[in-house]
Order: sequence, then structure tokens, then C-alpha cells
Amino acid sequence: MTSYIDLPLSGLEGPLSEMEELIQDTCHRFAVEVMRPAGPALDEMTPEETVAPGSPLWQVLEQAQELGLSVAAMLDMDEQERSRLLLIAAEELAWGEPGLAGMILVSQMPALYAALAGNMEMVEYCDGKMGCWGITEPDHGSDTLDADGSLQAAVGEYGRPNCVARIEGDKIIINGQKSAWVSGGITAQVCALYCHLEEDGATRPGLVAIVPLDLPGVSRGKPLDKMGLRALNQGEIYFDNVEVPISHLLAGPDEYVDMVYKTLAEANVHVANLAVGVARAAYEHALEYAHQRKQGGQKIIHHQNVKYRLFHMFRKVEAARALVRRVSEYNATASRPALQGSIASKVTATQTAFEVASEALQMFGGNGLTKEYPVEKLLRDARACLIADGCNEILAMKGGNLLVNPDLI
Repeated sequence: MTSYIDLPLSGLEGPLSEMEELIQDTCHRFAVEVMRPAGPALDEMTPEETVAPGSPLWQVLEQAQELGLSVAAMLDMDEQERSRLLLIAAEELAWGEPGLAGMILVSQMPALYAALAGNMEMVEYCDGKMGCWGITEPDHGSDTLDADGSLQAAVGEYGRPNCVARIEGDKIIINGQKSAWVSGGITAQVCALYCHLEEDGATRPGLVAIVPLDLPGVSRGKPLDKMGLRALNQGEIYFDNVEVPISHLLAGPDEYVDMVYKTLAEANVHVANLAVGVARAAYEHALEYAHQRKQGGQKIIHHQNVKYRLFHMFRKVEAARALVRRVSEYNATASRPALQGSIASKVTATQTAFEVASEALQMFGGNGLTKEYPVEKLLRDARACLIADGCNEILAMKGGNLLVNPDLI
């Protein structure tokens, strides 16, 4: 006789602390009661309706503030403890609704990156404000993730950047634009801006600064009409002689390459964790449906092939979560984070989410293709994750480059 074990929310994860259990339960309840009802409605709206006053988006974001998950609120925690708590919380939110979870995540990015730079003044400044991270450009998508030029073709050049800043006295003056893929860019109040620096008519990487988006000279494009993660608005930000105090500087050209490295090492893990939530949601929907749907004279959970497929979905979710948590713990405790590990977690978890969501839809059969069931949306959301925060192919090339040991060449 087989024995069924009702696993906790984190599956095969080891015992959680009292604080971790509290955060997990609180976020899970928020996901069930607030995010899951709002998600389908936002998915059906136009991008303009999603960000308009009165949209369910604003109520969700306002209620999310009460979760107490801001970077500033967790500054006194040990890095490892803080990282683990954020992952536990964010997995539950992504399980609830990945687009909204993405909105909550990107709002924290300016404060998170200010903390990475050691600028506590900017952490406090960004606290409570909706944020975004502006790095990719219209002519330089994945190029901007390669700050040290290690992936640049031998016979090519990245060309002039689309967004450039210069320093004049106690001011940073910004001109140009960031691409339509700035997550949260339409609704953000502050931006963690990564751009090139102009000196004596020449440009070079770069500069990182916190830019308030209510300053004169800032404007925005229209929100993108996307396939997945539709609750997460994305759009251009334009800068026309925007002046920012030098106190908002997080990194100059001497620190820029290292700052991009640390940023990617942090961001990739969080996108990977979001994908774990998507994969888990798809798996759980499929598991529940298999206990309800009858075909061939019995519930499909009794079909050998269905049990076989569900098992492989289960193991993929567990493997992805284990890698994400392991990388996060390593990076939180190491003297230098391992970007190759962060990339591995992002590629693994997002690919897992897509595979599991696709398998879930297949298990739902024709019902899975309809919007009456949740897996159609989850498949679209999972597909978007393969490109978010750097497409997996470019990230894999970047990760492979980090495996080259110069002492052995």
C-alpha cells in the first residue's frame, strides 16, 4: 500500500524557522485572497487599463505594502537570513500571480541595488516608493548585460549607447532613453538607472544612479502589449537633460562593471525564484485536475502515464527550488557572489517553469487551451520568463565565459 504525504508549501525544503513560517503563511494567504482574484482580470485588460487609476493593480500594490517586505525593513537582518526570507515570500507571491509578483519585486530593486552599492541614504530614499531598473536600451538589449565586453564579437562593436550621463559639479545630467522593457517603468516613482558616462566627448561604461521619475525632462512611452506577465507593465523612459544630485550616485565608471556583475547575480536569482512559483502553480493545478477529471472510465490520476508525467513535474519543481535556494545561500555568504550560479538558477528555473506549464496544459487537454482554466495563462507567463532579465541563450554564454580559468590558458 502506497503512503501519501501531504508536503508543506515549500515541498522538500528543510524545516522553516518560526519567522519564515509566519512570512510564508502570510504571503500564501495574500496570494490566495488578493493576487489570484486580481490576476485574471488584469490579464484581460489592455496595458493602458492596467496602469490606469481604478485598476485592481493599485489595490494589490497598496495591500502588498502591509506585508513588510521592503529592503529597508530587513536591513538589520543577516544577509543570508534576509535573502532566504525574501525567496520564501516571493515564491508564494509568484505562485499566486507572477505578473503582480514581478511588480512587487521590481518596486524593491532601486533600494536593493542601493544596498548592494552600500549607499544606505538611497536605500532609505527609495523605501516606500515604487521602483524600476533601467538598463536595456533600444539598440542594446543583451549588450548592456555585458558590461565588460566579454561576449562582444571580435570584429564588432556595440556602438553608441542610447542613454548617456555626464557629471557636472554636484549634478548628474542624463540624456537619451531606456528601452520598452523597463519593468514597472510606466508606474515607477524612482529608477535605478544604468547607463554610459560621457567625458570629453567620449562615452564608456558607466554610471549607476537613483533617478526620481517626477523630475523635469522625464517622460515615458506606452506600456507594452505583451503575451505574458501582463500585470507587470513595461515601457520606455526618456531623459531630456534630467538633473540628479550627485548624492544619488551608486557607482561610477571605476565600479560600474563590478556593479553590473553584482546586480545580475542578485536579479537572476529573484527571476529564477519567480519561475519556481510559476512551475509550482502549474504542477499543483495539474495534480488537482488529475484528481477530478474522468476519462477512460476513471479519474485520470489512476492512469499510469498521468502519474508518470506528474512525477516528472514534481521532481523538476523540487530541483529548481533547491538550486535557487542553494545559489542564494552561497552568494549571501561568499566574499564574492558567483554570477555563473545565479545564471544557472535562472536558466534552470525558467526552463522548468515553461516545461511544467506546457505539460500541465497538455494534461488539461482541450480545457487547457481555454481561458476558463488557469494553465493557459501560466504557460504564457512561463514563456515570458525565458527572456526576462536577459534571454537564456545570452545568459548561458555569459555563464560559460565565467567558467574560463585564465591560469589554465
